[in-house]
This record gives sequence, C-alpha cells and structure tokens, in this order.
Amino acid sequence: MSLTRNITATFFVFFLVNLSFFTSPSSSATDTFIYGGCSQLKFPPGSPYEMKLNSILASVVNSAMLTTYNNFTVPGSSGTADTLYGVFQCRGDLSGNDCAQCVARAISQLGTLCLDACGGALQLDGCFVKYDNATFLGVEDKTVVMKKCGPSIGYDSEGLTRRDAVLAYLGTSDGSSRPFRVSGAGNVQGVAQCVGDLSPSECQDCLSDAVGQLRAGCGTSTWGDLFLAKCYARYSEGGYHSQGHDHNDDDDDDDLDRTLAILIGIIAAVALLVVFLSYFRKYLCGDECGDEKGGK
Repeated sequence: MSLTRNITATFFVFFLVNLSFFTSPSSSATDTFIYGGCSQLKFPPGSPYEMKLNSILASVVNSAMLTTYNNFTVPGSSGTADTLYGVFQCRGDLSGNDCAQCVARAISQLGTLCLDACGGALQLDGCFVKYDNATFLGVEDKTVVMKKCGPSIGYDSEGLTRRDAVLAYLGTSDGSSRPFRVSGAGNVQGVAQCVGDLSPSECQDCLSDAVGQLRAGCGTSTWGDLFLAKCYARYSEGGYHSQGHDHNDDDDDDDLDRTLAILIGIIAAVALLVVFLSYFRKYLCGDECGDEKGGK
C-alpha cells in the first residue's frame, strides 16, 4: 500500500509540475539569457564557503525586493582568502517587482550553471548577478564578455546618422552621473548602463569604451550588443529588447527549445502514467492477475 501511495504521489507532483509549465506564461524579455560564466575553482559541498554563498545569494534576492542595486561582502575566517563578494543590478527602467523577479530567476540559473563554483556571473536582459571570492567590487573591468551584431543593411546614410547620434549620447558625459542611459533617434533606440560599484569617472570611461567598440564592431548592422565586464551598450532599429527589439534567430531558437521541452514533458508524463497504471493494476489484482495471465 505504501508503495502505491509513493507512486501516486510521485505522479501527482510530476503532473502538477508539467501542468504549471503548460499554463505558465512565456518568459518576459527581462529574463532573456545574455551570458554567463563560472570560475574553475570549486568548493566542497557542505563547506563553510557554501553556507556563506547561500547567505549572500539570499541577501541578494531579499535586497532586490527593495532596490535595483546592491553589493555584499561576507568576511572570511582567515582574512581575505575566503571572503565572499556579491553584487546585483537591474536595468534602470525596471520596476521593483520586475527587478526582484529577474534577480530571483538569475540566482536560480546560476545555481545550475555554476554548481559548486567559487565564482559565477550571469547577465539576463533585465538584471546582472555576480559573486566571487576574488575582490571585484569597485574595480573597473573592460573585458569583452559578449558581442553580437545583427544583419547588415548595407550603407544607409540616414540610418547610420541616427545610429551614431544614439551611440554618441550613450557614450558622452554631460557632467552628471548617469549610470543608466537611454537614447533614441527616429526608429533607432539604444540603452547603456554600468554597474553601480563604479565611480562616475570609471563608469564614463567604461561606457565610452563600450560605445566605441560597438560602433566599430557592428558597422552597418541593424542592431548591436556589446557587454563588458562592468558595463554595456546596445542599440537597435525598433528599440532594445524590452521595447520590441527582435533577434529573429534567437526567437526561433527559443521557440524550438519550448517545443522540444513540451514534447519531452508530454512523453515523460505518458510514460510515467503507464508505469503508475501498471503498478496500480498489480496492486488491485494481486496474485489473481498473475493467475489470469497464466490461465490464458
């Protein structure tokens, strides 16, 4: 009887998981994966480092409900060797609720992507999360971590003029601190942002470099994304992701992934249902099913 209950419970939980998958809305643009990376150094499960990591990630999730940027430091027991640092930041135009949801999703993905890694970083369309035992807070880092360019539209003087105007605004300082910047000219829109632990001068230097590389690297492309370790710049005809920016190849891949996931879920659910019914039939019939089968 207990075996039957366990099987029934397993099937019920599986069914609920798949049902919630089928009925849940698709991920918003803020949840679109941009890039992720993990340190090669690993920590042993159950170690004090893991407990500190869980603590700092919990603090990140809780803080994201109240603000769009924060950083954390958990001191180690042996000086700086096992000190843990963490930071999160949401895109400057996100609401508090959208920020919290994006950060929670990023933390969940980091747990899978960087399992047992001492350091990890994940950039979604709407938020950024990073942790490491090597200090990075307040350090300007212009390492290119991701660059993508859309298809070329050939030489279009008006289009390039609008694109250059957008990028010029994103990369130029007006004397004030602008860690998040949005610009538009005609049908071209752009967005840029640096991580909040940089000083205003470091932020400006990072964004100027990102914009310069983006303009040079993507040429006559209809859209371009350039992410440095501590800042990014993006432009597109029709706006960036949250305003209808459409990477057709990415969308096709997402649709295929969703279709495959649904098919796999259906097949797995049917297979588990068959196993459940088989066990349930044997439980109800007992030895009689065996005798009946033997008599035939």
